[in-house]
Amino acid sequence: MNHGTALLWKRRALSSLSATRRGLPKEKMSENGIMSRAKVLTIDTMNPTVKKVEYAVRGPIVQRAVELERELSEGMKKPFAEVIKANIGDAHAMGQQPITFFRQVLALCSYPELLSDSTFPEDAKSRACRILQSCGGNSMGAYSASQGIDSVRQDVARYIERRDGGVACDPDNIYLTTGASDGIVTMLKLLVCGEGTTRTGVMIPIPQYPLYSAALAELGAVQIDYFLNEEKCWSLDITELQRAVNEARQYCNPRALCIINPGNPTGQVQSRQCIEDVIRFAAKERLFLMADEVYQDNVYAEGCQFHSFKKVLFEMGPEYAETVELASFHSTSKCYMGECGFRGGYMEIINMDDEVKDQLTKLLSVRLCPPVPGQALMDLVVNPPQPGEPSYGSFIKERTATLSALAEKAKLTEQVLNTVQGISCNPVQGAMYSFPRITIPEKAVKEATEKGQQPDMFYCMKMLEETGICLVPGSGFGQKDGTYHFRMTILPPTDKLKILLNKVKEFHQRFTQQYS
Repeated sequence: MNHGTALLWKRRALSSLSATRRGLPKEKMSENGIMSRAKVLTIDTMNPTVKKVEYAVRGPIVQRAVELERELSEGMKKPFAEVIKANIGDAHAMGQQPITFFRQVLALCSYPELLSDSTFPEDAKSRACRILQSCGGNSMGAYSASQGIDSVRQDVARYIERRDGGVACDPDNIYLTTGASDGIVTMLKLLVCGEGTTRTGVMIPIPQYPLYSAALAELGAVQIDYFLNEEKCWSLDITELQRAVNEARQYCNPRALCIINPGNPTGQVQSRQCIEDVIRFAAKERLFLMADEVYQDNVYAEGCQFHSFKKVLFEMGPEYAETVELASFHSTSKCYMGECGFRGGYMEIINMDDEVKDQLTKLLSVRLCPPVPGQALMDLVVNPPQPGEPSYGSFIKERTATLSALAEKAKLTEQVLNTVQGISCNPVQGAMYSFPRITIPEKAVKEATEKGQQPDMFYCMKMLEETGICLVPGSGFGQKDGTYHFRMTILPPTDKLKILLNKVKEFHQRFTQQYS
């Protein structure tokens, strides 16, 4: 080795030692003598909060389902002919048909040359023209204001006033969002602060939609679990809220309470009395209320009715209407629309501090604006065809047919699952899912534990491999210790849903026999 090479090696050795002392990865010499630089971003140097994020709805079971679909397409033999994904509330992927009027207007907005086409109804054309006139350059390809298109926010405000029996709604309190999820995460960003015992805690229902736990993990906030009462159809109990907040105050600062109504994954619909009790609790405990109401049109059970938190809040009088801080969320993705891919949504804020409102607007401006096609679709949802307009009859017919079919499938799912020994399913009062409790034999629990899996994950994975049915284990949503569940969407067409339910029934019987 000559003197120059020796000096080079010495410098690299000192550099490596310095990097080690600074906690940086070392460089390595390859076989051909070229130094390979260690990656800046590794699993050890990445943001640690991201590693804590989990999202069961698209977790390992779904990844395996995609692999099975590929294997089937390549001709591999399986004990099933197709994979049935009942893991996610993706209505159109499950065969639900879009509302004709919505798609007509969106087509006209996307390609205005179609406005001269006589096959499109006049009300669709006039609606498209109104939306385009609100867009920069009369094009949906232009950015909108960060808060959303003014005319759309005005239509949302009028919709809320109609829905809530005349309770006033200020368009300035409406923020259009990229689906409801965007609004929920944005509000959590505003709420999270503090360190140690002053760190923000957020109360979420268990079982919960994993968006909440994932967002809280990413933000480094404290998740405060409150358990829904399975024995009383997943009802919400104020004494349980009190228990949760009292315990949480020992290690964090509870600042927000999240409610999902109708429930996901549990399908319950909160009574008006329950909502009043929650509002009083939030006022007493000084909690910011977040009402996830994306399934507000999905109410099926007799005697159940959707009540918005905003409506109930204002009907409780000034003591609450002028003090309780509330953000409520809606979306184009659920209900009878099922337009998940357009990512349309809105949030309404009530009693927010003016300075915080300015910060909210600033935060939203960073992402420029929500997708304009999603805003246009949100406008159609809150301002659909009216009586006397050409498209009104077909709109009502399609909307009614979709919601009626969902109601029938909700009842069918409950009835079939409750015929299976070892499966217990509460009534699916609303939303798009059932969340039945399953009995897993001790032998299966032991095998799952040995494999490092949750027992219901083990159960659902075996079901997928044997039947092609993709469900989500209850452990991905949270559940009481010692109980096991799975979430199953009711969205597949009725004939396919019957096949799915029958396969679940047969699998559970085989599984129970195998591990008894």
